[in-house]
Amino acid sequence: MKKNQKLKGNLILLLTAFIWGVSFIAQSKGVEEISPVAFNGIRSVLGGLVLLPVIGFLDISKKKKGIAVQKADKTLWIGGLVCGTCLCVASTLQTMGMVYTSPGKSGFLTALYMVIVPILWLFMGKKPRPVILVSVLVALSGLYLMCMDESFSINYGDILTIICALVFAFHILAIDYFSPRVDGVKLACLQFFVCGLFNLIAMVIFGKTPGVSQVISLWASIGYSGVLSCGVAYTLQIVGQKYTDPTSASILMSLESVFATLTTVILIACGWSITGGALTAREIWGCVLMFVAILLVQLPEKSTESGKN
Repeated sequence: MKKNQKLKGNLILLLTAFIWGVSFIAQSKGVEEISPVAFNGIRSVLGGLVLLPVIGFLDISKKKKGIAVQKADKTLWIGGLVCGTCLCVASTLQTMGMVYTSPGKSGFLTALYMVIVPILWLFMGKKPRPVILVSVLVALSGLYLMCMDESFSINYGDILTIICALVFAFHILAIDYFSPRVDGVKLACLQFFVCGLFNLIAMVIFGKTPGVSQVISLWASIGYSGVLSCGVAYTLQIVGQKYTDPTSASILMSLESVFATLTTVILIACGWSITGGALTAREIWGCVLMFVAILLVQLPEKSTESGKN
């Protein structure tokens, strides 16, 4: 792989992580006005709509190059349903948690999926590397500093976000299974519509339907989360990963938690009111330990073959 191409891919993924990191702020402000299910439902449907013209453009481009265009088959529909359901549960738990915790803290707790995924592989019969065990201990230490106060209690929002990270881990495994078998952008589009539909149904059932004026007043938060975080960022991820290796991609995308924290600190310093307030020194050290754990998980496995490049 050429160095220029890898640099290009890394920069694209860095932008992706930045968009996702700032999205934590948009979600936090959004749930101050409307329910989590309403916010997620509207932004997910918007994200799916944004990807429709992208799919059309990519299909036309493939036809011009003589590349076969994948049709909506059974595998794509099943993949969209499974991934969309996982995304619905995870994103709803994440948004609900933001009612009680800060965006920066939520960003780091959500990033726990980078540690949980290898553990799930263990239960699926794959032996983890020793560094995985070290990363779990480091992550647990970070979680303790971030979530446990002097009275040894844990915030309700922290619990929701940790469960969210677990569901996101299942979502990643589902994406890992279905993405090689179907068109990635079409899978993303379908999962957004499934996620949005489930959230909107829950919104109606539980009487959480917002007024038109409320939705319009949140155009910035919903627009950013739907268009940029869902539609644009996912497309950038697909493009960026074509030019770089999986290890570098995972590390770069996990930086969303760092951008979430930095954005929170900057906005609070500028006088913005952010749910959950600024992180304490104890919580910041917890964030540092968790980020170290995330990086440890992503360390490449040593090759047993001599002379291999």
